[in-house]
Amino acid sequence: MKLTRRSVLGGMTFFASGAKADERPLRIVLGYPAGASSDTVARLIADRMRVSLNRPVFVENKPGASGIVANMIVKTAAPDGNTLLMTPLANMVAFPHSYAKLDYDPFKDYVPVAHLASFQLAFGVGAQVPVQTLAEYVALARKGGSFGNFASAAVGSLPHFFGLMFAKSAGIQLTHVPYKGTAQVLQALMAGEIPAAVLPIADLGTLVQSGKGRILASSGAARSPQYPGVPTFRECGYDIEGSAWYALFAPAGTPNETVEILARAAIDAAHQPELRQRLEPLGLEATGLGPTQLAAIMKADDEKWGPVILASGFRAE
Repeated sequence: MKLTRRSVLGGMTFFASGAKADERPLRIVLGYPAGASSDTVARLIADRMRVSLNRPVFVENKPGASGIVANMIVKTAAPDGNTLLMTPLANMVAFPHSYAKLDYDPFKDYVPVAHLASFQLAFGVGAQVPVQTLAEYVALARKGGSFGNFASAAVGSLPHFFGLMFAKSAGIQLTHVPYKGTAQVLQALMAGEIPAAVLPIADLGTLVQSGKGRILASSGAARSPQYPGVPTFRECGYDIEGSAWYALFAPAGTPNETVEILARAAIDAAHQPELRQRLEPLGLEATGLGPTQLAAIMKADDEKWGPVILASGFRAE
């Protein structure tokens, strides 16, 4: 869906008049617990949308099954503009390729509303690993042994698949070692239990700040604003890129006019300077892109990650 000049002007009139799209509360369903970075994004967006829409907006945390519980709740919700799904890329792009059975179709059961924020992944090593650059790590991994192991915070996660993408691009064999959560990965890196890991760049940043590790490359199309000294994979000679994101979706069948109003409110929220300032320390970049752009990003990411996931042979139950 494209936000036309008429719809944008209509949205501006809507905000200025103080009119209500609906007297009922707008709930943003999130499949992750309070305190997660996705929860922070959702609540910041909700606070601003509450003002723009002049109606109650609240976040409903429904953790379970890696966020799938929330997807199902929104899939079956009435398409009346009162329920939105806040989700990361994985649930909409990776899961359809990695789950043997998934009871929703990201492209048929939801309508794109707004792309809210993106974040880069990064490849990092523990301080005991004798390399300073990605090229040096590749040379070390080619020798075999434990240096060919890398960790992520969960099997089937985007960092898991990005590590495999990197291995293919570099022409090396890397073995994925899954851990249960970011904290365990960081502890393993510091202890020398695992030599390398792929994590969100902000998480690896805590390792760097403690002097217990190094970030060798970031996954974005450009360098991370928070870590400008870290080169991208492409700068290191590997033609791969992959940023993760958070976005809002409505149930399929939600009227276009309603989607446009909700999209404009969410985009306005993401463009607020104070929100950007709150997200930057988390390694998140506020984006604020509309339905058409979000749909294009989803399609491109599906085409990018699908072959990688299928080639890995990984299937979740």
